[in-house]
Amino acid sequence: MAASIEPRLAGSPAAARPVAIRAAGLDVGYPSAEGKHVVLAGLDLTVAEGEFLTIIGPSGCGKSTLLRAIADLLTPMAGVLEVLGDTAVAARRRRDVGFVFQDSTLLPWRTVLQNLSLPNEVGKRALAQRERHDGPDAAALVDLVGLSGKENAYPHQLSGGQRQRVAIARALLTRPRILLMDEPFGALDEITRDRLNEELLSLWQSMRMTILFVTHSIMEAAYLGERVLVLAANPGRLRELEDLRAVKAAAAATGADAIREDAGFVASMAHLREVLRSC
Repeated sequence: MAASIEPRLAGSPAAARPVAIRAAGLDVGYPSAEGKHVVLAGLDLTVAEGEFLTIIGPSGCGKSTLLRAIADLLTPMAGVLEVLGDTAVAARRRRDVGFVFQDSTLLPWRTVLQNLSLPNEVGKRALAQRERHDGPDAAALVDLVGLSGKENAYPHQLSGGQRQRVAIARALLTRPRILLMDEPFGALDEITRDRLNEELLSLWQSMRMTILFVTHSIMEAAYLGERVLVLAANPGRLRELEDLRAVKAAAAATGADAIREDAGFVASMAHLREVLRSC
């Protein structure tokens, strides 16, 4: 095992920005024969509105568990969890949180447009949203994620990357203020993954929603995230919170065409790799 690394916590994200997610002493887990199994323990975390936070860590450290708690798919066992200044339950009911899983979970008997429209068919917000005319329609989202011409295609007629584009568009249909992404590109080849990383950054920069993105790839985490949250396991807990905004700004200022090759960025990835080895 590598030598112990002291946690290097970044400063709070842009104090002027409202808080999207706040966790304090948060424990999340599952019922067990002994009563309960804590997966994520004592988490203190603040995420600003509009922030892109990536999450990495060894298997079993609570990455997906954290997303599920924010989405109100798991009830915290202890501590505080606020989502947009309210409970996770209230945020879910307002449909302020979208979720993209590793598997696109498309219905095979429905076309791209039909799959994309599903949230509005089953959600109570659909009618009100149509009446306000403030939500993107399915056709506009198909174009937004680069699938024009595929509206009537079925999932088996799409590549893996195209299916994930549909899943992302579907999650955006209700205009969520927070988008949770649980290894959405993990099963894709490297070239497709890089392309979707670029497209996701472009989408985030244009919509400026809050994104929490789980990945096992250090490169992906560093490239996408403004900050990278590293969780340790047994039990899952905060190991480090690395702020990469200054590194990326410096790379941009020097005219670096490929941030992945910038010396500061490479050094940050090396640090994150060392932290993971110590988890």
